[in-house]
Amino acid sequence: MNADFDDVNPSDYDALLIPGGRAPEYIRLNSKVIEIVKDFFKQNKPVAAICHGPQVLAAAGVLNGRKCTSYPAVAPDVRSAGADWVDVGIDGALVDGNLVTAQAWPGHPQWLLRFIELLDL
Repeated sequence: MNADFDDVNPSDYDALLIPGGRAPEYIRLNSKVIEIVKDFFKQNKPVAAICHGPQVLAAAGVLNGRKCTSYPAVAPDVRSAGADWVDVGIDGALVDGNLVTAQAWPGHPQWLLRFIELLDL
């Protein structure tokens, strides 16, 4: 991995947003990214993931017992990580505790609205 996450201190941040697309497939291979994700869940800070983003959550082992959505092709990864994959539709979003997830870009309005609500701004 070329990305350097060594200088990232999760305590400096209030929330974590994991994008979709193909990036999660690669950033989940970085052990520091996995540590960061685990810390956000340990601290119960808001986390948003969309599309393929839940691949990072699955790799971090934070989905067990959760409800989660993702791009449908990622559903097997989500289920294998112990989560209940929920089909909220292409423009929906799902909140489970500190986690908000959506399937793809048409869900951005609902996903971001729910994330902002979790931020309690």
